[in-house]
Amino acid sequence: MQSRFVIGVIGGATAAVALGAVGTHLLSGTQSTTELDAHSTVMVDGHKALSAGIVAGRTQSRYHPLPWVGDKVSGVSCPTGLKAVAGATVTCTGRTSDGKKVDIPVHVVKASADSVTWKFDRR
Repeated sequence: MQSRFVIGVIGGATAAVALGAVGTHLLSGTQSTTELDAHSTVMVDGHKALSAGIVAGRTQSRYHPLPWVGDKVSGVSCPTGLKAVAGATVTCTGRTSDGKKVDIPVHVVKASADSVTWKFDRR
């Protein structure tokens, strides 16, 4: 009877760790797909672009989704909108809690007339 209890505890602990790992993976993603609509779209060099404010806000909120994933950043800003062109890049900046500047590279994975899929690199 005692061995069944031990096996049950080990199995339960293993399941909890696996669930935590899957949850962390899902929440720590840095890729987003955003619609290009009247509220999010600006023009950059004659191309539709996702506004700098949208990119900065989403990046800041996803940079530190869980205490054990990434550093907490604040004051994220982007110099321009993110062109809705595959391969387009922009480098946003933010500050860590101790005041250090953080460069956050952002790039477009794919784009269509209606949406842009983009991701940032967590340092």
